[in-house]
Amino acid sequence: MENAELEAERGRRLLEESSEIVLVVDEDDRLIAASRRARETLDGLVLGQAVPGQLLQSEPWRTRRVPVEVDGTRESLLYLREPGELAAYEELRAGFTAAVSHELRTPLARLLALLETAALPSANVDELLEQGKAEVENIRELIDDVLFLSELETGRAVVSLASIPAAPVVRQVMDGLAERASRAGVMLKIELDDEAQVPLRPRMLRVVIENLAENTIRYAGDGVTFSISVERLGDDVLIVAADDGVGVSAADLPRLFERFYRADRARASRGTGLGLAIVKHIVTSAGGYVEATSREGLEIRITFPG
Repeated sequence: MENAELEAERGRRLLEESSEIVLVVDEDDRLIAASRRARETLDGLVLGQAVPGQLLQSEPWRTRRVPVEVDGTRESLLYLREPGELAAYEELRAGFTAAVSHELRTPLARLLALLETAALPSANVDELLEQGKAEVENIRELIDDVLFLSELETGRAVVSLASIPAAPVVRQVMDGLAERASRAGVMLKIELDDEAQVPLRPRMLRVVIENLAENTIRYAGDGVTFSISVERLGDDVLIVAADDGVGVSAADLPRLFERFYRADRARASRGTGLGLAIVKHIVTSAGGYVEATSREGLEIRITFPG
């Protein structure tokens, strides 16, 4: 009995907290239950009464019916999309697919050119092979970032399970990047509050810090200092990543967190153009927010409200 009650409560909460518009109806399309978003979005929903007919049609609402059986009683789950929502999703998906295809063409074209050059009698094959390996690595990195972002956006990667101390993860990431930063002529600095905690899984915090640091290492230029600080401001926790490089133009700044968007200076460098988009998605999924400013260099501020 206790297990049955637990399962029933779990099912009720799953329905209630669903981000989708979900209705549960009986064989006569009378309303049994509805998600919070459904109640907030739809008019005319009354428990025990028939669901308004326009919601059961394919237009303008997009409705998907899933038959279920509960304790011998036939019911249906109705999943609804708002008018225009499906079209907007399809437009976004098509744009994302086109962008991925475009980004893959460039390293593939360079790789093909390298292979054709290697066939020439005077070619330096060893050097061309090294360049070819770099292009393959660039392709692998792009595919990995696309898959990771897809996991985040479809909810398969849990961003936040509990709060963790930020300082140990930040130190580990910065220590791991020290040699690479040195080769790029970038100095790394950290300033950490050992008591500050953030609502992220360790893996997700590592991804955030790595992408912030690598953005500077790749694009900021030789002789730049990159600093990252973590501090508590009242109940909030603030992470600031800043460099004293050339910065970002006012025109580029609003688009900095878009997928595949790279500022003019960055276009000449290798990178997937997904790093800061991933940062923003992780932070916002954990209830935080992120903003960028550029005066003397680039500064990215992440705030997790208490």
